[in-house]
Amino acid sequence: MKRQVSMEEISDGKKYGLDDLARADCQGCAGCSACCRGMGTSIVLDPLDVWRLKKERESDFDGLLKESLELHMESGLILPNLRMNGPDERCAYLDKEGRCGIHGARPGICRLFPMGRAYENRTFYYFLQTHECKKKQRAKIRVRRLLEMDHLEEYEDFIKQWHYFLEDIGSAMKTLTDASLVRTLNMYILRQFYISPFDNGDFYQEVKARINEARERLLSDNSEE
Repeated sequence: MKRQVSMEEISDGKKYGLDDLARADCQGCAGCSACCRGMGTSIVLDPLDVWRLKKERESDFDGLLKESLELHMESGLILPNLRMNGPDERCAYLDKEGRCGIHGARPGICRLFPMGRAYENRTFYYFLQTHECKKKQRAKIRVRRLLEMDHLEEYEDFIKQWHYFLEDIGSAMKTLTDASLVRTLNMYILRQFYISPFDNGDFYQEVKARINEARERLLSDNSEE
């Protein structure tokens, strides 16, 4: 799950908070769709991304798999990502005009582009990626506005919890030698966070409870809660 590069290779060297300005605005996006092609399996979805897509597409997880998602293994974990289609490897939700068909429910990775997140000491900060698309004269935009998301402080807390939960699970997976147990744990994570609906009215509260429950069941010796 970690990119095997140094921060100097991919970052402008600055750390940004939600209320900082960064040169990351597409200024209305003319539909060049460069950021929606050739992404391979890199657009990995978290539980919030899938929850939004389920509501947007009025679908369950199996329906999304048939429509636009695929599963891949990353650091021992089976996780969903947006599927790229055709010879030009275009996102399954990209229309013929080069526009996003799920803009209001687009994943967090897409919302943040061309920025990213880095993690230090169980906190995270934003950084501006040195991407080819940056060569265009991007305007400055506040990070908070770039994300176009309500309840951003709760979102940041969730992203931090999810990142370190996956990191700890991945480390635990490396110690397992029983392939059937690895499959069982992966199926538990898929069911707990992607397949089972979040329907109590407060996604952030429910996903936090599920993370704590999973830590208790799978990582009781390392639980931070």
